[in-house]
Amino acid sequence: MRTSKLSRDTGRIFNAITTNTRSTRSSRTAGKSIATFALGYDGTVEVKEEEQLTTLDSTPPPASDIEDVGSLPGSSKKRKRNGVAASPAIPKTIIKTERKTPSRTPRRKAVKHEEHEDDVAASEDEDFAEETGSPSKSLPKLPAKRSTSPGGTLRYKPPSNWDTIYDLIRDFRAANPIAPVDTMGCEDLYHQASPSHEQRYHTLTALMLSSQTKDTVTAAAMQRLHTELASHAPTDPTTGKVLTSCLTVANILKADPVHLDSLIGKVGFHNTKTKHIKQVAQILQSQYKNDIPDTIEGLVSLPGVGPKMAYLCMSAAWKQDVGIGVDVHVHRITNLWGWHTTKTPEQTREWLEGWLPHDKWHEINKMLVGLGQTVCLPIGRRCGECPLAGRRLCKGEVKGWVKKEEKKRKRVKKEGVDVEVEKEEAEIKLDGGGVLHEEKVEVKQESVEDLR
Repeated sequence: MRTSKLSRDTGRIFNAITTNTRSTRSSRTAGKSIATFALGYDGTVEVKEEEQLTTLDSTPPPASDIEDVGSLPGSSKKRKRNGVAASPAIPKTIIKTERKTPSRTPRRKAVKHEEHEDDVAASEDEDFAEETGSPSKSLPKLPAKRSTSPGGTLRYKPPSNWDTIYDLIRDFRAANPIAPVDTMGCEDLYHQASPSHEQRYHTLTALMLSSQTKDTVTAAAMQRLHTELASHAPTDPTTGKVLTSCLTVANILKADPVHLDSLIGKVGFHNTKTKHIKQVAQILQSQYKNDIPDTIEGLVSLPGVGPKMAYLCMSAAWKQDVGIGVDVHVHRITNLWGWHTTKTPEQTREWLEGWLPHDKWHEINKMLVGLGQTVCLPIGRRCGECPLAGRRLCKGEVKGWVKKEEKKRKRVKKEGVDVEVEKEEAEIKLDGGGVLHEEKVEVKQESVEDLR
């Protein structure tokens, strides 16, 4: 069968392709066969190739263009056994593909978020410090410490920042003398026109009545004893005021217990206190010549008189500060401040007397009692009105306390209208002594449909 020249050339080219791409197990031979298709191959330059562990597929790679294959010089018989020549003009290109996966950093993000919140809180503290003049960081709140010396005596170390707290509270109380103890304390309930020994007896009686009783009730009971204990009290004919007090040891002994109990019936435990007052009057008349004892031991020996009353009586009646009178207010507030951790007022007294300067023993009771009656209440402390607020000095401070406005608000919904009523009350003192109550009412109307 005759074949054309074009068919013979085509068959020779395909035979050459089939021979060069024969599948072998050696990757080196396959690499040499592929190298023969490189452009510019002249068979003179040797190229060292790295051995590959992977085998080639038996399927030959397709040629990019048939003219390129036909133009290859030389044949496969002229190839060298140990190497394959390749053109140095064509560089070897390696393409690397890399998959990028987003890294999971939730913890890092949370840390950054927390750091951001800390920065905001720190900036707020700095702004608050600039406005109030208080330190931006909490001050140390170390309680008082007690140790025993080699000689056996007790040594006390005062709590941290106690002097700063004391000065702030003292200045605040001096600027705001509005507590009941400021005008109706036991040391102020004696009759000014009476002799000194009777004034001391008045102070002792007021202290005995003040136990478990408010100062206002104690002051009212003392006023009745001054004016109503005796049947005929000497009075000023022009003013009607009592010239001398009826509260004396002799009048107490003469008074009927039922009548005495009726005069002090508003105080707590008035029946027991009536018995104690009668017993104390008998002891004072027989042992102290109608005066009161001038020692702690003598005062504590009286019926119904405890350590707190004895120390307060020595300070107010005899002007001797031999100890600190600690009541529930002093005991509670000093523990709130973190000065110590005590369970009874007597333990608080021992700790305070261990480190508090002696010149402050007299004033601390009245100062803290007034604070406990107006601001640092047993229930519902008004920390926002305290001078220690925001200064990070009080260990028991209630943070975020806001003073409530004294307004009465009432909302009424009627016929599709929302009505808000604000009512303010004010008292105006008149010249004649009366009081005029003025009310200011402001009404606001809003449509209920607008609020929906």
